[in-house]
Amino acid sequence: MKKHHYKTTIQWTGNQGTGTSGYKEYERSHRISAENKIVIEGSSDPAFRGDRTKYNPEEMLLSSLSSCHMLWYLHFCSEAGIIVTEYTDEATGTMEETASGSGHFTEATLHPKVTVAEKSMVEKAEQLHHKANQFCFIANSVNFPVKHIPTTLVK
Repeated sequence: MKKHHYKTTIQWTGNQGTGTSGYKEYERSHRISAENKIVIEGSSDPAFRGDRTKYNPEEMLLSSLSSCHMLWYLHFCSEAGIIVTEYTDEATGTMEETASGSGHFTEATLHPKVTVAEKSMVEKAEQLHHKANQFCFIANSVNFPVKHIPTTLVK
């Protein structure tokens, strides 16, 4: 079994001078970094006193699912001779907050919009979303369903 190791750094940047002296006394802002990569500015969801101009963990989770699916999908298309010329996805997800204040995602749906070079490629292109889902490292790591509603166009 091959193991891959990853390392990221989170640095809280929301201390307004009094630390966490009170729930409303600090910002949820933070920086996400990894060696030799640009910094991502993060915060919590605005519903939890976060900065709406920064990415929140929930958006990052959806982005991870979407990105992982796309990368596997493009891989399988290239192997199958399916020429993809454009790919976008507007992923959506639902998180339920419990009475205690904790919460969890109940589902995510990917909406990949794929453009292929020829009409003869459409059927196989749509089938490969299932294979990509089976191989996606992130989808295989979450405990909620990841659905797919693909649209395939011809260039």
